[in-house]
Amino acid sequence: MDIKKYVLDKALEAKEGARQIAKASSKQKNEALLGMAEALQKRAKELISENKKDIQYAEGKGLSKALIDRLRLTDKRINEMAQGLIEVSALPDPAGEIIKMWKRPNGMTVGRMRVPIGLIGIIYESRPNVTADAASLCLKAGNAVILRGGSEAIHSNKAIVKVLRDVIKKNGLHQGAVTFIDMPDREAIMEMLRLEGIVDLIIPRGGEALIRAVTENSRIPVLKHYKGICHIFIDRDADLKMAEEICFNAKVQRPGTCNAMETMLVDKKIAKAFLPSMIQRFKKAGVALKGCPLTRKIDSSLEAVQEEDFYKEYLDLILNTKIVEDIDDAMAHIAKYGSAHSDAIVTNDYAKAMRFLKEVDSSAVFVNASTRLNDGFQFGLGAEIGISTDKIHARGPMGIEELTCTKFIVLGNGQLRE
Repeated sequence: MDIKKYVLDKALEAKEGARQIAKASSKQKNEALLGMAEALQKRAKELISENKKDIQYAEGKGLSKALIDRLRLTDKRINEMAQGLIEVSALPDPAGEIIKMWKRPNGMTVGRMRVPIGLIGIIYESRPNVTADAASLCLKAGNAVILRGGSEAIHSNKAIVKVLRDVIKKNGLHQGAVTFIDMPDREAIMEMLRLEGIVDLIIPRGGEALIRAVTENSRIPVLKHYKGICHIFIDRDADLKMAEEICFNAKVQRPGTCNAMETMLVDKKIAKAFLPSMIQRFKKAGVALKGCPLTRKIDSSLEAVQEEDFYKEYLDLILNTKIVEDIDDAMAHIAKYGSAHSDAIVTNDYAKAMRFLKEVDSSAVFVNASTRLNDGFQFGLGAEIGISTDKIHARGPMGIEELTCTKFIVLGNGQLRE
């Protein structure tokens, strides 16, 4: 097969879909989204059957339990996908919204209007729910999407896309609005990244290696989401029971996600009161703990944490622990080793909470809450397209507003430039 022609043909179909979906009414888009949600639930058995093929492939390749968990589809996760589409349908349509207007001395009125970005390419790994999330958000914002999922989820993604495209066609919209590159060959990604002038934006979702490869090879603007090295700092003025629950949730609830805690920082003033029970709870949950010298004085069974460990995104039941002097020491550690993704403080001291919010430079900063909550659905954005750690255009969970750009609009009555 001619990979270049295959990808170009797919992209041209998607580009036509972008032109058509940009003109669709809110009613048309919402009806399509609700139809997709219903179809996903009705065809859950079909999706799970296809997903089993991917699970067997992943197990055969020896992928970690955490990565296989990210890949797995269940009735619950399909219902969550459907609920995400329903949530997105209920959100205000950003396309066409005029967000600011002002009048100039010559009488003309200048404004800014939200408009779709156009055709968005999503390159992602493992999690098949991204297929539905990406399609729903792009469609609601008036964009088309061209999807390229990982080879480990090829059967799941093809099945989900088929369901979505069937509904799009039934609702009288252009099927190119949701297009899928069903070729696992890496060269297909490279060809997709060369489609400058056809694809308007690339969003990679996956590990750091994928994101760096996309960024280095793309001729198209890339919105990046680098690794999630997330921290929780337990301050000396924390409610220790609350801190234990937050830390356990942030590490154990779903360790294979980008917003899971990788390093727990503990104020030395409360380390002896907090760490023994916290460590035992983590051990019972199967967490492999690595500790700094002070932590290992409290529990010598912990493996010694190495300097390079603080830069690692484990995506697994592995956790670094470090005792710090105070909030300044904690924030200095986060500034040095963090990835500007999700960081939290547990404290009852208002002044320190406000300092942490202001001074920690991450896409989401939390006070007395789990880093696992850095998520578009949890923030009320509906499903998300990803969590951007960039500072230009979008940062943090990307909902539908972040999938638009703006253009200037000018209303005049014959004004000329002198």
